Amino acid sequence: MSAPLVLSFDLDDTLWPVEPLMLTAEAEMQAWIQERHPQIMHGHDRESLRRFRAALAQRFPQQAHDMTFLRRRMLAELFAAAGKSGAHADEAFEVFFAARNRVTLYAEVEAALRRLSERYRLFALSNGNADLVRCGISQWFAGHVTAISAGAPKPDIRIFSRLVEEAGVEAHQILHIGDDPQLDVVGAVQAGLQAAWLNRNAKPWPAHLPAPPRTILSLAEID
Repeated sequence: MSAPLVLSFDLDDTLWPVEPLMLTAEAEMQAWIQERHPQIMHGHDRESLRRFRAALAQRFPQQAHDMTFLRRRMLAELFAAAGKSGAHADEAFEVFFAARNRVTLYAEVEAALRRLSERYRLFALSNGNADLVRCGISQWFAGHVTAISAGAPKPDIRIFSRLVEEAGVEAHQILHIGDDPQLDVVGAVQAGLQAAWLNRNAKPWPAHLPAPPRTILSLAEID
């Protein structure tokens, strides 16, 4: 394995835990709506709203990878059904999005990004819609490729190809680090990138997948 010139990182569950973050963001959005527009939430809870977004992904398959579109569309339809303006829906989304980007980094992440950015060009590669500036980590990254900007989510080769294009190097000169065996590791390898599986909790590797080229328990292991 040749030494990489560029490192790319998944974000959710790689640089920060995502489930508590999303629970908080959705709860803050719902509380905001309940306080100001209580009729919107009548008959809805967190799970029903998730089903609503899943149904939207079925209705708009070409944008099923765009988390921002799905949540904005959900809110727009909910507010419109109650006779409320799109501006109120936009406010509700902003409440969610502000909380969604209020991340708590894993313990070693900040030091690792600072150290690695002195040696490599760093890119973020994510299916989600986190904002690096709002998350407070943009200073270490040369770019951010998302499913939205690439028009396809991991493990689709198109998102990795967009990364290669933006990084301006050969695919094999990029090391991608992520927590998901299929989306991050298999996807990267199939696109010609190097890959490292970040397995913080020592989970077993899925038996049906080819073994990962490299496994790490922490970003501190990347040198």
